[in-house]
Amino acid sequence: MKKALIVYGGWEGHYPVPLSELFGGWLTEAGFDVTKSDSLDAFAKAEELKTYDLIVPIWTMGEIPNEYAENVSQAVAAGVGMAGCHGGMCDAFRNNTTWQFITGAQWVAHPGNAEAHYTVNILKSADSPLTEGICDFDVTSEQYYIHTDPAVHVLATTSFPVIDGPHAANGHVDVPVVFTKKWGKGKIYYNSLGHTPDIFDIPEAKELMKRGLIWAAR
Repeated sequence: MKKALIVYGGWEGHYPVPLSELFGGWLTEAGFDVTKSDSLDAFAKAEELKTYDLIVPIWTMGEIPNEYAENVSQAVAAGVGMAGCHGGMCDAFRNNTTWQFITGAQWVAHPGNAEAHYTVNILKSADSPLTEGICDFDVTSEQYYIHTDPAVHVLATTSFPVIDGPHAANGHVDVPVVFTKKWGKGKIYYNSLGHTPDIFDIPEAKELMKRGLIWAAR
């Protein structure tokens, strides 16, 4: 049986407890033995982390000790997968560049806040089982503008600007919504949706996230 570790906490505005329950339920249904922790001390022992097949961070705007980030780096490089969403993974630890290097992106803005109405565009050219059969879909939520590692493999994007602001002077740009990358032997999956858990009531959003969690596991 595969083992997953969900570590949740940080800013309560991203609903870490409900998301941990939602993702934990999906993984249990998929046959995983799920361990949940509301403490970053779950990252304290590198060798223990390596016994898991998947790490799911759900922790926004926190501070992580450098040694904990290095432990996660070692575990993922050894083959443990990592998958997460929204600020819970790519706005977790703004001051830790190791974490950002592992995960592949860092949130910088969401023009229009939770009222932005936008389209998630599935890249047909990606030719990935993670997006097979999933069509473009519309959401009203935070539209994440993220700075990304050029090594990521983009599976879905969204177009800026839909909300006016200084960024609009640059014209049309596509920003990743879903991507994968590698970290040593480990697989990384990120989905920028997830400001509130009910975004995953949208069938396409739910399927993208469920597939990503399972795919990233060792």
